[in-house]
Amino acid sequence: MKEPTIKKTSGAFTLTCGVEVNIRATPDRIWALLTDAKGFPRWNSTVSSVEGEIREGERLRLRVPGTKRTFTPRVSGVVARERMIWTGGFAPLFKGVRMFELRAQKDGSTDFAMEERFSGLMLPLIKGSLPDFGPVFARYADDLKSEAERGPS
Repeated sequence: MKEPTIKKTSGAFTLTCGVEVNIRATPDRIWALLTDAKGFPRWNSTVSSVEGEIREGERLRLRVPGTKRTFTPRVSGVVARERMIWTGGFAPLFKGVRMFELRAQKDGSTDFAMEERFSGLMLPLIKGSLPDFGPVFARYADDLKSEAERGPS
């Protein structure tokens, strides 16, 4: 089983972390997991709850373990079974953009990629207090891979 690949870059006003992994499941199967807000905490150990509907134009209320903070990204750029974007924060001070991408492969598997780009004038001041997203993203990808390859429940 191939491990997720983590990629990080950092600049004065930007910070990017991404993960990629091949999943032995169809884009349909993976998309169903990624867009089922209520089911997220069942398979994803990096998410405590997601309120709202994961579809174009919707605002989500996302909670993660280890913080009492609620994140409220807006969903955009939705192309079913291919990609979507979650955007949160307060530009130009601080903004987070998380992109999800699915690429079907000839062997029936799917390459999953997720990248988050943080930017803004406040980033240099808070960068040191942000967690290392690499292990969190790897766990997210592992959880998704395990659930998708397990098949429908």
